[in-house]
Amino acid sequence: MIIRDAFLDEYTIIADFQKMMAKETENLELNDNIVKKGVKAVFENPEKGKYYVAEENGVVVASLLTTYEWSDWRNGTVLWIQSVYVMPDFRKSGVFKKMYSHIQEIVNSGNEFSGIRLYVDKTNVNAQKVYEKVGMNGEHYILFEEMK
Repeated sequence: MIIRDAFLDEYTIIADFQKMMAKETENLELNDNIVKKGVKAVFENPEKGKYYVAEENGVVVASLLTTYEWSDWRNGTVLWIQSVYVMPDFRKSGVFKKMYSHIQEIVNSGNEFSGIRLYVDKTNVNAQKVYEKVGMNGEHYILFEEMK
């Protein structure tokens, strides 16, 4: 299994992953056209973020998106992990752990990034356990939002 930057021509696979994740975790049906445009927008505008994929025998089996948050407290950028999806047949096999390690290497390889954050739906207990296993904690912040 390799972890690598996603390619533009994989945007439909990533969009499909996002639709499956929304349905599975929040029982939401996402609009196919909007999600495809949203994923493609990241490739077209790198300041929005960057996609990474896990590939096994030439097949993309997982993806995640990183986005950027400026922290004045740290005078640096925090890398956010978002939109994590691992195909069901590949779960519990260390795929996310490998992807997370890849992101850790990026963050720890220089001074560009100050840390890593992610958010998770509070009902998604399985994902929370995975994130705790890789060494993350959810002890510091509660997320508030107002979505249109």
